[in-house]
Amino acid sequence: MQVSQTIFLDGQAPQFPLSHPLNAGQLVLFFGSSSLLSNPANFQVVRTAFPDGIIVGCSTAGEIHGTTVSDDTLVATVVDFEHTPLHFSKVDIQEASQSFSAGQALIESLPANDLTHVLIFSDGLKVNGTELTRGLKAQLPSHVEVTGGLSADGANFKKTLVCANDLPAEGQIVAVGLYGHHIKVSYGSLGGWDSFGPDRQITRSIGNVLYDLDGQPALELYKNYLGEHAAGLPSTALLFPLSLRNAWQQGTDTNSGSGIVRTILGVNEADQSMTFAGDMPEGAYARLMKANFERLIDGASEAAKICATPMQNKVAELALLISCVGRKLVLKQRIEEEVEAVREVLGQQAMLAGFYSYGEISPHMFGSPCELHNQTMTITTFRET
Repeated sequence: MQVSQTIFLDGQAPQFPLSHPLNAGQLVLFFGSSSLLSNPANFQVVRTAFPDGIIVGCSTAGEIHGTTVSDDTLVATVVDFEHTPLHFSKVDIQEASQSFSAGQALIESLPANDLTHVLIFSDGLKVNGTELTRGLKAQLPSHVEVTGGLSADGANFKKTLVCANDLPAEGQIVAVGLYGHHIKVSYGSLGGWDSFGPDRQITRSIGNVLYDLDGQPALELYKNYLGEHAAGLPSTALLFPLSLRNAWQQGTDTNSGSGIVRTILGVNEADQSMTFAGDMPEGAYARLMKANFERLIDGASEAAKICATPMQNKVAELALLISCVGRKLVLKQRIEEEVEAVREVLGQQAMLAGFYSYGEISPHMFGSPCELHNQTMTITTFRET
């Protein structure tokens, strides 16, 4: 495997390596701000450089390249595999109710023989990430895992774009299948948030839309907790996500990782509801979360350690980092510390690439179920043998 990385700065033409000795840009991971991805000329530069490559990626809330986190840039990470064939599929999605069938259709369109792993990049506002993940897993054999994330639009929540081997557009989901036994993939996902306040039962919801907690309008109750922060909704909700647990988990330690964290994507003042990135099932319990700086950074480090363990001391060649926009808003000028923590664990030889998202798709670790996460650092590492 050979990996290189090129950064687009607004108004400057990017410079790609003159040649790749293997397959001349077999896979290009393309992440950047909505404004720069919206410019067709930027995609055409990459297409011209790699006419036969599969170009996939999405809009972000920040781009990760090496141990740098930048805004309003485009990052093209060019990957050549020596022994690993690739195939991609894409679907359009207009509303969250289509999420499960979209996941099924993506996998059905990929060749099944020798499939080893699937990467996924999805529209971040029109999808129910929980249902998308269920649809993907419903069509995959048990030994094949999927990792990836939901595209973002900074803290704006207006539109997200996905690049599916063509001009980036809204309402798209793309999957890339990696094939054969030469590719070794590992993954890990952890958060690092602290809980506060009582458990509140979800008493009315539809899919990823939450209406009532303990029989009270959800948005009204949530605003009472936020106080002065309520004026900045929905973006300030990124600082106070909800931890979601099943009824049998009520009263357990949220910080132990037993709960799934959910991020708010939008609010509706008319019916006092909140829309989340994934399902908010009736009967489950929700609890507010708040940031703990050191625990967030420790969470990134531990996610990297989870990835490193199955590699059996073999060095990863590429690490895809997908972290949540909420972490970026909390850590602010310290944001690069979580990426540096990953570097410290994985070593200098791994190329780090990725983005800040509206949701992360991955198992917590090998053997655990694949789920939509929010507010985590999720890492997928790759190595060819």
